[in-house]
Amino acid sequence: MPNPASISLIIPAYNEERRLPVSLRDIRAFFGDRVQDIEVLVIVERSTDGTLAAARAAVQGDPRFEIVDNQVHKGKGYAVRCGMLRARGDVVIFMDADLSTPLAEVYAFLAHLSQHPDTHVAIGSREHARSRIMRKQSWLRRNLGRGFNAFVQSLTLRGITDTQCGFKAFRKDAARELFGRQTVDGFAFDVEILMLARELGYKIDVLPVKWVNSPDSKVRIWIDPLKMLWDLLKIRHRVRRSIRARPPSPSAAASPKRETLRGRAP
Repeated sequence: MPNPASISLIIPAYNEERRLPVSLRDIRAFFGDRVQDIEVLVIVERSTDGTLAAARAAVQGDPRFEIVDNQVHKGKGYAVRCGMLRARGDVVIFMDADLSTPLAEVYAFLAHLSQHPDTHVAIGSREHARSRIMRKQSWLRRNLGRGFNAFVQSLTLRGITDTQCGFKAFRKDAARELFGRQTVDGFAFDVEILMLARELGYKIDVLPVKWVNSPDSKVRIWIDPLKMLWDLLKIRHRVRRSIRARPPSPSAAASPKRETLRGRAP
């Protein structure tokens, strides 16, 4: 194991009765007998299927797993925030319920954070030159995503070409600071988190990932992109208001205000 630090994995879930139990069994098998330094928080939004019961049945008796009944359906950003603020690990990673980014990337990201102690946030990017896309999205989804990221770069986050990859790792203190300020409940929450990280001086590294598209995406192709664009127009104001209302904590303010967008694998 490349890093002895404790790990928290955050998995948001909504209407995942079919896919989630398989993913949870894969996680249990992947980590084997590793018990003392890992927790998996599955944040279940109020679903119209049996996601909650299926998740509980899949991990019954395994103390590493906590199935959290969120009792509301507000969106992925809200679910991830709830998990991030509940997590106890030294490194907190959120990932999608379908495991589009394979579990082996957990150790790759932990190794990177171990080797780069000045990095606070490590994000996966499907646009990275070294990423391996094993199954692509449809042409329409790819181009909608690229169009959204073009808006992101022009308005808020120049230089980050994939804000929406569902695999991001945070050191505990950074996670608490960032998600304690997050306000966007929908799919555009990643943009808000990264903009907050940039404004607060946290160092962001962009890493390659292996990625396998799941055809059962929860993004509604004709509705959610419009909501994300609307959120995007409000995020800059929200971030600035957050910084004015709550100046950076001493630990964050002491960090150099710079970030690294790595073009090559570490």
